[in-house]
Amino acid sequence: MSVDSIFVHKMWNDYELSKMVPGGVPFPMLSDGGGKVGTAYGVYDEDAGVENRGRFIIDPDGVIQGYEVLTPPVGRHLSETLRQIQAFQLVRQSKGTEATPSGWKPGKMTLKPGPDLVGKVCEVWKVEMEYD
Repeated sequence: MSVDSIFVHKMWNDYELSKMVPGGVPFPMLSDGGGKVGTAYGVYDEDAGVENRGRFIIDPDGVIQGYEVLTPPVGRHLSETLRQIQAFQLVRQSKGTEATPSGWKPGKMTLKPGPDLVGKVCEVWKVEMEYD
């Protein structure tokens, strides 16, 4: 979603994105003309009439679990976004009995939050890193 019109999105998809992503993006691009959504999320710069690059991970209950906001010249990294979504899904599925350390990827070791982990994260994580 951006403040760009649907016509600008179509041109961007047809002439740019379709060359980077075969067939273009597999989801609709939304227009936030006037910046109402961007204002609600704190990314709309009214003076410049643009939105900063924002990524918001919202869970099924409508709660923002993670976000990243970057100024327009800096792009995001899709694989990191996907990794974070997978981590949030795992934590949600486990009902909070598992946590994912920095750089966690599906299939890798998770942490078990609790008093036994306090002060021992490096010990527990080092075991996994040796086999990584």
